[in-house]
Amino acid sequence: MMNDIMENEQLSTEEVQPLALKNDLLLRAARGEQVERPPVWLMRQAGRILPQYRELRGKLSGFKELVETPELACEVTIQPVDELGVDAAIIFSDILVVPEVMGLRYEMIPGKGPMFPMTIQLEEDVDKLIAGEKAALQLDYVYKAIQLTKAELNGRVPLIGFCGAPWTLMAYMIEGSGSKTFSKARRFLYKKPISSHVLLQKITDTTVDYLKGQIKAGADLVQVFDSWAGILSPEQYKVFGLPYLKQICESITEVPVTVFAKNAWFALDELGKLDCNVIGIDWNTTAQNAREMVGTTKALQGNLDPCLLYAPEDVICSATHKMVRDFGDKYIANLGHGVYPDTPLDNVKIFVDAVKSFGA
Repeated sequence: MMNDIMENEQLSTEEVQPLALKNDLLLRAARGEQVERPPVWLMRQAGRILPQYRELRGKLSGFKELVETPELACEVTIQPVDELGVDAAIIFSDILVVPEVMGLRYEMIPGKGPMFPMTIQLEEDVDKLIAGEKAALQLDYVYKAIQLTKAELNGRVPLIGFCGAPWTLMAYMIEGSGSKTFSKARRFLYKKPISSHVLLQKITDTTVDYLKGQIKAGADLVQVFDSWAGILSPEQYKVFGLPYLKQICESITEVPVTVFAKNAWFALDELGKLDCNVIGIDWNTTAQNAREMVGTTKALQGNLDPCLLYAPEDVICSATHKMVRDFGDKYIANLGHGVYPDTPLDNVKIFVDAVKSFGA
């Protein structure tokens, strides 16, 4: 099938005409419409929990080969739809592709995670970065992966595109790797606030063009991951986080937008004011508190503790049903963060099936 697509279709970044979706639960829930049951998908659902993913990765040079090869990214994107029966696919990629096309190459070190050989240290480093459409056009391999995936899905479920939030990407670009504190990145905010805003604006401009490219290629919904929102103080997040999320949300009008700011419970009221459709909730916030802070106009997504998927079947089912009841209407079932790599596959299926059977 994949070879036929490659041989018979000329891939481009031209806008893809949407197919009628056989399962549009996610999009209806994101728009706040009435649904028969909550849609369910998982962050990091395409990955090491699946044996077919591990088999494919074993044949490759590394993670980046998978991300940068559209046919392979397509194959991995669809695996959880086939295996788990989730209500959406999310394109297999990485948030760090944006810093890379801006001029900071990253490497994925086995067992350690991402690493940047060169980092942002001075104002001059910020000035050298490429931004906006010029940078986003270099991500053609992502757009091609989306086109291939849309063709292969043939309308089975929606396809989610995504990006990292400007602050989260900035944190990696300065720190050079993951960190418990991101002290270098936070220090940069205090010592070089003007350069910080210049950098955040460059990332924002690139991200908007990148998301628009994903949508043009066929993404039905996009999600913005602010993975390190919670390491900033509320005051810093108001200055260096929220204004750039606001720009992104106001720029993307073609499809629903989800914003997931991990551990940013302190900013849920402000996040609720963004011009987006869905707010992702982590497991440190209750459904009641989230709804009170976000308000009633937006859909909420989340928020099962990923570690709960190590529990016995009856515990997973009970907790999942309680979560669905607590969130009520305008709700998309998910975890409070990505599924952990060593989570038993059968337990992930139990979670998905528990959501799908709720109220049946």
